[in-house]
Amino acid sequence: MNPKDERREHYRVTRRIPTRWRDNDVYHHINNVIYYEFFDTVINGYLMEAGGLDFSGGEMVGFAVETHCQFLKPIQFPQVVDACLRVTKLGNSSVRYEIGIFKVDDVEPAAVGYFVHVFVDRLTRKPARISGRLREAMEALLL
Repeated sequence: MNPKDERREHYRVTRRIPTRWRDNDVYHHINNVIYYEFFDTVINGYLMEAGGLDFSGGEMVGFAVETHCQFLKPIQFPQVVDACLRVTKLGNSSVRYEIGIFKVDDVEPAAVGYFVHVFVDRLTRKPARISGRLREAMEALLL
């Protein structure tokens, strides 16, 4: 992933997210930890809607095992962002998502990053095979 080359059309799904007053930090831009909330929102929103993920009662849960974010330009409240999502690697129990955070109507990203989930059995915490509707939803995001 070369951040300077990233464009909206490189992603499969977009979720529009408004920023909030409290997201700004003392430097008057969106605090770095909020970008990870954007990542969580686009990933888990998509998995619940398209993949039927039941985070509260399903047989398996996704654990974040690795994340990264590269900040390219500031965002500040009250701007709205588009969190764009794709999958670049899908294994038996793990998936790597790549995310681009764009200001609305901006072609170049304000931030890019990735997020790795490992799915485990809710009770045993052992790796669980991603299958069925959830896997199909992830496959739809593969490049």
